[in-house]
Amino acid sequence: MLDIIYLETIQEIQITLTDQSQSWTAIRSAILENAEEVTSTGAYTLRLPVWAFLSCRKALLYTLKKFSLEFTVDTSVERYLRTATSHENEYQRAIESPTISEDKLFIKLKAENFQRVLTFEQKRNVLHLASLPSGATFSVPGAGKTTEALAFYFYKRETRSRLLVVCPKNAFAAWEEQLVLCLKNPPAIARLVGGETNINNIIKKDTSEVLLITYQQLPNVKRFIAKFMVDHPTMMFLDESHHIKRGISGQWSSTVLGLSHLPKAKLIMTGTPLPNSIADLVPQINFIFPELDIDEGNAKHLIKPIFVRTTKRELGLPEVRRILAPVQLKQGQRHLYELLRSEQARQLAGLKPKDKNELRRIGKSVLRLLQIVSNPALLLKWDNIDLPDELYTAIAEGDSPKIEYACYKARKLAQEGNKVIIWSSFVENVELISSRLADIGADYIHGGVDTGSDEEENTREGKINRFHHDKDAFVLVANPAACAEGISLHTVCHHAIYIDRTYNAAQYLQSEDRIHRLGLKPGTITTIEILHSPDTVDESILRRLNSKVSKMADVLNDDSIKIEPVLIDIEADGMDTEDAEDYLSHLVRGQ
Repeated sequence: MLDIIYLETIQEIQITLTDQSQSWTAIRSAILENAEEVTSTGAYTLRLPVWAFLSCRKALLYTLKKFSLEFTVDTSVERYLRTATSHENEYQRAIESPTISEDKLFIKLKAENFQRVLTFEQKRNVLHLASLPSGATFSVPGAGKTTEALAFYFYKRETRSRLLVVCPKNAFAAWEEQLVLCLKNPPAIARLVGGETNINNIIKKDTSEVLLITYQQLPNVKRFIAKFMVDHPTMMFLDESHHIKRGISGQWSSTVLGLSHLPKAKLIMTGTPLPNSIADLVPQINFIFPELDIDEGNAKHLIKPIFVRTTKRELGLPEVRRILAPVQLKQGQRHLYELLRSEQARQLAGLKPKDKNELRRIGKSVLRLLQIVSNPALLLKWDNIDLPDELYTAIAEGDSPKIEYACYKARKLAQEGNKVIIWSSFVENVELISSRLADIGADYIHGGVDTGSDEEENTREGKINRFHHDKDAFVLVANPAACAEGISLHTVCHHAIYIDRTYNAAQYLQSEDRIHRLGLKPGTITTIEILHSPDTVDESILRRLNSKVSKMADVLNDDSIKIEPVLIDIEADGMDTEDAEDYLSHLVRGQ
């Protein structure tokens, strides 16, 4: 007999085998392999949080049936199990449910003091989402995903409801602003920051209805958050949900998936739901419907009935003018590139990209070749490698052709009164280009720039504010890792130059969207200029980004998504197995 009881004093579930059956080893394995924070308190007793118990309940039940072992549960455990079981058929009920009426939606939103007038597309999307127990909004940046999410929450809001939003830190301000714009009397909102002790105190003492936390912070306070959701009817939204694309192999995503049984309703939000492949969708769908048996083969089919999307075409945005500007390597730079390409081809021969460690090795190789093409001097920061004489020859040639061209083009645009954002993946490039263009008001943003008030000169917000309002600030230099999300530059900047790109399709698409989004004046031409060195790793990245975005367009049924540029005459982030295979082919073929 297996006794399962809820210990009210410590708010954990205790599982005890009352007879010394040989089944204990299998029972213990079923729990430990599928749950976290399990504590052994006796030879045949385990304790674990409610959320952990729910995540292992299927494996435990299978084991009990296998050994024909009976079990008992008390009333509290039975209540938790009934609630979890009621969610199991939610997906099927969701796709069979009719769309709610406009009257029903707006009567409830009015009763909740929701004041924002929804656009046609937002209304269409919210009507569909509100018909679902949980869902997804994949609308493009600027279309109002946050407004849709808040309308979804307040439609489903009940007495004592709470909303937990997991998002990048730079999205906190947007949620706070949108809450004020959407509600006449907005509920209190709290940022869960400051470490474990502070966050636990906020959760215990604060009465805020809306809670914001970052993906980075969530794993550190998972236990506190889980207990909060057990004690309060909570809806959980993932903003920029592609951050959990790694599934159980990633700390952020495994934490999110470990909590997925607890929320009353869930929503995933991103404009780039599958930046690498269809596999990126699997953990996101698993979050909103954890009971589904989902894999790469059925993900496209399963996501279609439960997501909404507003496209750039629906917003009336003109197509981007993308141009591929060929920039040839200097002689010394080419010699260095061919030397390292040959050496990397030899070292990486026979590697299998599906192995995580070997994929990481390939990523480092990509990084080195990217740096040679972008700026050979970047190799000087590498430790534990022998630097060839060819490196110093290449550095002696001066700035790389890409940096020279970007500076030339920025000055030309400034003379015409136009602002430009220059993108590079490397912090050293960002600062170097900014210093080269200081005379035309250049400034930079990368991960080392702190967030803060827009009135503080050296903060991220202060630099963005200056770029917006200072007529002499013609250039902003940034890296996509720091600025691909959470900023809007489209009112003052319509030209972007990419010194380099990585295999990270999400960051690339989102960086483009900083200057191409809702709010552009009619007739505005947005120009994306990609500096491309022929017969280099740039060729591989170009192929793979085009392929990834094409696949995403197919899944989302959005033919307005495309990034293939037009050719004109003038630790690798985001890498997956196919990227690595393409790169290895480049090393061997030289294409």
